[in-house]
Amino acid sequence: YLATVLDLCSKRLTGWSIADHMRTSLVTDALRAAARARGGDGLRGAIFHSDNGAQYVSKEFAQVCSELGVTRSRGAVGTSADNAAAESLNATMKRETLQGRKRWNGASEARLAVFRWATRYNTRRRHSRLGQISPITYEQRSTTLATAA
Repeated sequence: YLATVLDLCSKRLTGWSIADHMRTSLVTDALRAAARARGGDGLRGAIFHSDNGAQYVSKEFAQVCSELGVTRSRGAVGTSADNAAAESLNATMKRETLQGRKRWNGASEARLAVFRWATRYNTRRRHSRLGQISPITYEQRSTTLATAA
């Protein structure tokens, strides 16, 4: 199972976690990874949108969000379109890593494929909404412009 944290402004995959279970720790680990990637209070004030899975409505997830200063948002029950960004990211990752196969040959192969894809996605994959640059380049340019202003 894979849990992801996607920055909708920069399209950066800021955090992810992969495990052989769907317990709440899967999603809290992904959120904490995003917080580490952003550094300091980097997620304070952010809004985390999800579906209504048990992990996202749990007290443990609410506590981690509160600790990190993250506001929770959930889509309507039974409406996958409410979480279209995450659905699109997952479909793209599966298409580009599995390349027509039904599954990986084991957990270590899956972890390595996701790690390689996430690194490429953030550093080299161009996005039309970002002017054909990668999420990391977009963030670097945005920081440079903000600092210059």
